[in-house]
Amino acid sequence: MLAGDEIDEPEGRPAVRRSGVYLGLRNAILGHGIDPGTKLPEDELGAIYSVSRTVVRAALQALAHDRLVRLEPNRGAFVAKPTRMEAREVFEARALVEPKVAALAAGSATHADVERLHRHLDDEHKAVHAGRDGEAVMLSAQFHVAIAEIAGQSIFTEMVRDLCSRSSLIISLYWRRRDTICESHAHHALVEAIAKRSALDASELMTSHLVDLLSGLDLSERETSGRKLSDILAARPSAGGS
Repeated sequence: MLAGDEIDEPEGRPAVRRSGVYLGLRNAILGHGIDPGTKLPEDELGAIYSVSRTVVRAALQALAHDRLVRLEPNRGAFVAKPTRMEAREVFEARALVEPKVAALAAGSATHADVERLHRHLDDEHKAVHAGRDGEAVMLSAQFHVAIAEIAGQSIFTEMVRDLCSRSSLIISLYWRRRDTICESHAHHALVEAIAKRSALDASELMTSHLVDLLSGLDLSERETSGRKLSDILAARPSAGGS
């Protein structure tokens, strides 16, 4: 699944996710540029990106759909701030659901499905080696959703999509090893197991992968940068999903 494919597009509004506001904020949040809990004023963002508040509002709504931003009535938008307890609960839930999903995918994957996953791995590899950490995190989440889609279980797919959205920010905030962002060897092994139609191997590899992801997180509190929003976003490119 390539960045920008439909699993990543809420409610038929793909153009929002290609906008400079969406990409700039997403990459700054996932790239450790903007601290969790930071307020995101529509007027300030409009001035930074030279766009209307309507464009900003659409981008913030898309980011909220991704669970990277929290929208509060009468207060505005804030960068989401998942707690350590939430982080553990999200990965515990993933460990219950995704091994079963991987086994189902191994039982139903077609040659075209396997090729789709291989293309996705190529995109992950390029993003990681180019240092585009925000894009790598999103691609990693989309990889897991793609496996759920191949499994052909709509309820499981919705669950995996929601859990992976939550995981993206958690991984970006708390990773202590850079390979936590996207452990390519684990994803390659999963694809090979699915290609061989080995449900048992796919299930066990998924379990091991999720355990490794959780062990690669440092759930201690981190200091805030104190930098101005305009300084952070002005210094970060938004195009290309970097």
